[in-house]
Amino acid sequence: MAFPAVASAQGLAFFMYSKPYLTVPQQIDLLRTRGMEIEDADKAAEYLQRIGYYRLSAYWHPMRERHADTGVALDSFVAGTTFKEATDLYTFDGRLRLIMLDALERLEVSLRTEVALALGAYHPKAHRLLSCLGRDFALPTFKGGPSKHREWLQRLDKRANESKDQFAQHFRTKYPSEDMPVWVAVELLDFGPLSHLVSGLRNHDLSRIGADFGGLRPRFVKSWARSLAFTRNVCAHHSRLWNKPLVNQPALIGSDVPQPLQHIQELPQAGKRLYSIASVACLMLQYANPRTAWRERFVSHVETFPISPRLNLASAGFPENWREQDLWR
Repeated sequence: MAFPAVASAQGLAFFMYSKPYLTVPQQIDLLRTRGMEIEDADKAAEYLQRIGYYRLSAYWHPMRERHADTGVALDSFVAGTTFKEATDLYTFDGRLRLIMLDALERLEVSLRTEVALALGAYHPKAHRLLSCLGRDFALPTFKGGPSKHREWLQRLDKRANESKDQFAQHFRTKYPSEDMPVWVAVELLDFGPLSHLVSGLRNHDLSRIGADFGGLRPRFVKSWARSLAFTRNVCAHHSRLWNKPLVNQPALIGSDVPQPLQHIQELPQAGKRLYSIASVACLMLQYANPRTAWRERFVSHVETFPISPRLNLASAGFPENWREQDLWR
């Protein structure tokens, strides 16, 4: 049966996917016809076989030519583009994710502890009591739907009932009819659910947490927790990180932005790329783990960014003088 290229349903047009399957040698031929230089076809085949054409395409995307009027990426590559540039960038990005994950893990643990201390002071199960939480947490996620708090609790309880972590199994065995106290329950929270709980705290408690990170205002604690959680998901799912736009951008505009981060407000892509969230992580780590050498490791790795006229750190939000900022010295 033949299918039309375009079909109409309720006024919407649907396009059939028409790109053909290509073997690895055919993929190499295609890249060459589009202008990419591939000196070692055997090594290129190994990368394509091991990593995949589609995943690698995210790393040669910056090297594609652009339409003169619209700026839309074309299939052809900028003259001089090599396959090695893409794989070097891929390797750089993989190590970058590991370095960022190290910072994010430390901050996740620190925020869990801060939340447990703040809520535990009210009641062992304060995370279940709206009277101990912010007003916004009582609002519905959508009109007529459950409250944000109820939806969050349902996910927590599901995790508590299904977790195979030893501490969770022990608690279920010893206290079969009890809900976990907040200082136990927080250990079930990944960064995403943790950031939702942070957003549901009262300003008084957000200020208390912010004080332990150098006096952050509540709006920064909430916004930065969401941004860090998004970045953690990017890293954990092995997605491209180095120049990925941040869906949850950290709040970095205003006179109350901490001094070490104020220079970011002057950047064209303030808050939108890697540099901003790496700067947030660096600042928070100074309080969460003062003796860490994470800053030095991050700087050392960024200095290995592939050298190419087709690639630049500005695409990741880095200003030219970023190393001269107090935050990184």
